[in-house]
Amino acid sequence: MAALVYTGVVMLMAHPRLYWGQAGNDLTPALIELPISRNYHHGGWDGEARTYNIFNKNGWGRSLHFLAAWILVVPGALYVLAGVAGGHFRRRFWREYGVWQGRTYALVVFVLTPLIILTGLAMSPAVTAAAPVLLSAFGGQQSARTIHFFLFVALVLFVVGHVVMVIRSGFVRQMRGMTFGE
Repeated sequence: MAALVYTGVVMLMAHPRLYWGQAGNDLTPALIELPISRNYHHGGWDGEARTYNIFNKNGWGRSLHFLAAWILVVPGALYVLAGVAGGHFRRRFWREYGVWQGRTYALVVFVLTPLIILTGLAMSPAVTAAAPVLLSAFGGQQSARTIHFFLFVALVLFVVGHVVMVIRSGFVRQMRGMTFGE
């Protein structure tokens, strides 16, 4: 998750403008211009530090982002399959959790997460060459990028909220419960 957040922010800093439709660049009006500084020097040799930035102009940041996404997608898909097959979601989301907590978890697991995966795939030229319907389903590559950004914000807020709740309700007790089922 940390790799996805980091590489996503690095890519966003290269062009912090969000558009709607297929195309977007500095010559077209932005739907939203994010108030972050642009990182024009996001790749290549850093003259001062004499180091090479892996988020270079050849797309290493994008490649790392795509790889990190699969590292979450595969176990996430197994989690969902096991949860559906074993009745975990039905039991936990609708019976053990409160109404709003169950709805929130269901929204994250069954709506937000699949959408962020699909919008991410819709930005991949290789994927959309094989499945152009994916790109048109979101209204274009820039629309997919904008939706992907807002889904990212929602999921990060969800994770931060959970971390705060775990800390406030007793970190050691919560970790023991998650790890050992106590």
